[in-house]
Amino acid sequence: MTTLKKTWFALVLLIQLFTGVSYADIVNVAIATNFTAPMKEIAIEFEKDTGYKTLLSFASSGKLFAQINNGAPFDVFLSADTHKPEQLELGGLSVTGSRFTYAIGALVLWSPISGIVDKNGDVLFKNQFRHIAIANPKVAPYGAAAQQVMEKLGVWTEQQSKLVQGENIAQTYQFVASGNAQIGFVALTQVMANGKITTGSGWIVPASMHSPIKQDAVLLNFGKNNPVALEFLDYMKSDKAKTIIQSYGYSL
Repeated sequence: MTTLKKTWFALVLLIQLFTGVSYADIVNVAIATNFTAPMKEIAIEFEKDTGYKTLLSFASSGKLFAQINNGAPFDVFLSADTHKPEQLELGGLSVTGSRFTYAIGALVLWSPISGIVDKNGDVLFKNQFRHIAIANPKVAPYGAAAQQVMEKLGVWTEQQSKLVQGENIAQTYQFVASGNAQIGFVALTQVMANGKITTGSGWIVPASMHSPIKQDAVLLNFGKNNPVALEFLDYMKSDKAKTIIQSYGYSL
């Protein structure tokens, strides 16, 4: 048994010990970091409505994809893109026909300081910042979208010396939130709650300026015989889950 599997089974045993929930009542979900906030809220509602338990693992889609390929015992994978779930399906590691788009992400140019980012993104032309953070465009869907926006605005080449690239959108957000970069392109869900940006200043990038950031969910082979996994995926399509997803700035 791999270290990952041993760790997961140990967590399951702890859940059983302290909650009395059986192994058959748990769904193990791998989730892209950009979906952390809505997923935590959805999990609470799912557990409340069904009586089942969720075991949530958050990381970049790339890391989770690698773990799944190496035998990690996840039941369900919620990726930040469509490519990785598609590859798992093609590679025979997920259940054919189970893949669906659970959310479409939105991009925002953001600063934790009020008044820095205007509502039209004109700050990109003013050169009044030392660094701008984006996720790595080669591996992160939000980073690829950020590059497309900067190219469309004609500032990609001239801002190269100021770019700070995060390994994923979570690290990119930390660069900006910590002040290491004065502004950055992050996922709208990271700075939004109840339909509005909660802190700082931001420009919500029009969806027409980049390729759609479709995020797909898929049932993995490990979970194909777990009825809780099937119920969880159905719950992700429910009106309650959709309302939560949209409240964090995603579209459907």
